[in-house]
Amino acid sequence: MTKIWKGKVMRIRTAIVLTCLAGAIILSVGYKGSAQPKTEQLSTKIAVVNVREVFRKCSRNVKYRQEAMAEYNTTMLELEKLSKQIQADEAGLKILKPGSPDHLKQYQDVLKNKAVLDARQQYLKQERSLKDQRWTEQVYQEVLQIVKELAEKKGLDMVFDKQEPEFPSTSGDELMLTLSTHKLLYSGGCPDITDEVTARLDAKN
Repeated sequence: MTKIWKGKVMRIRTAIVLTCLAGAIILSVGYKGSAQPKTEQLSTKIAVVNVREVFRKCSRNVKYRQEAMAEYNTTMLELEKLSKQIQADEAGLKILKPGSPDHLKQYQDVLKNKAVLDARQQYLKQERSLKDQRWTEQVYQEVLQIVKELAEKKGLDMVFDKQEPEFPSTSGDELMLTLSTHKLLYSGGCPDITDEVTARLDAKN
């Protein structure tokens, strides 16, 4: 009887231990499940704008380019006139006696005019480059302001510049520049606000 009783006691104890372990496991799983915070999916509103296309299409930039080209052509006509004068004076040197007062004076005039022509050409190139730079900076700053206003109005979180690379590249340097600056590789589904930015920019005329 003693052995039978001891066997029953052992079975009861084993059952109690197993029951306690099962309960502990269930409580542990339930605690972990409830302790994990619920993560809400963040929704970021993103749009794109092609700044290069804005510059290409906006009427302000078209007008500026036309006026700049007209001014450039006028100046080039003046320089061409001076160049032809130099050519005529150089041809005249051939009929003058080398070392004579007339020859020396005309030769001096040729050198002066050549110096003037070269200086004006260099100045024209530098002036045009500087004007284009200042104009581009001004328009780009306005584009940034317009993008900011549209983003706030539409509730956008981010706006990326969507500039499509142009292939084939004219040189290896241009290709490397494209690879280093082309950051937005895909924007499927994102609204494109290029036309709206262009319209607002034109409205500032």
